[in-house]
Amino acid sequence: MKLELRDTTKCRARSLLLGDRLDLRSFKIAECLSTTPLTLRVGDEGGVAVLFRYGVAVLFGVDGAAEGEFISGLRPLLTNAYPTPETEELEIRCGGATGVQSGVVSVEDLTLENLQVIADALSKSLVLSLYENRVKGEFDRIEPFALELAHRGRVSGESRLLLAKIGSMMLIEHRMVGRAEIGDKPEALWDHPRLEGLYASLEDEFELRERQSALDRKLGLISDTVRTLAEVWDKKQLHKMEWYVIGLIALEIAISLFELGDRLYR
Repeated sequence: MKLELRDTTKCRARSLLLGDRLDLRSFKIAECLSTTPLTLRVGDEGGVAVLFRYGVAVLFGVDGAAEGEFISGLRPLLTNAYPTPETEELEIRCGGATGVQSGVVSVEDLTLENLQVIADALSKSLVLSLYENRVKGEFDRIEPFALELAHRGRVSGESRLLLAKIGSMMLIEHRMVGRAEIGDKPEALWDHPRLEGLYASLEDEFELRERQSALDRKLGLISDTVRTLAEVWDKKQLHKMEWYVIGLIALEIAISLFELGDRLYR
């Protein structure tokens, strides 16, 4: 399906990560160009928006005023909307061999299917950037605990805090696999296998597979580290409890001996 954009020779794609989740059920199917993924017309200049339930909107040929109005309309549908959206842009040109070179995507025509494939790669790259930054921050927070364990052989943090970090890592993994489906190919490729080459070029340009593998390794390392720290903390607390029990038993024995001695000397 060929689209009537304002400029049929080139356009700019702008991807915005707006929040944790975007409720797409509010849009009527009759108003959509496509439902997998959800694709809509934006503004009066032929702009197009591709929306993803993991909180990303990818806009094609949409000017600043129309973008602001459209994004404002999405706000009520967002879960945990971000104050400042993460963004990423890409230039698209028509003509020449299909592929990506020097950060510019070349396609034969600005068709709906081409834009959906580009939108899929852009949105996944943006989600990966967000989680890469979050995981980097977790590394910085966990490092003092690991250093303390290495130098002093103990952990002074609270087990609830460490368990909360495990939960954070599990949540990131859930969103990557369950919502963003980073490792899956876009739906458009099932009906248009000729676009495999375009998606492969975009995958290489954004290093989607490499970044996902690196992120998976980091998530695993953080989870293993935090679990180890939590186990050390739990054992420390268990040893404390053992000493408390020993102390109570010793106190009970002392009281019993005192009462026995008091009865003997009466």
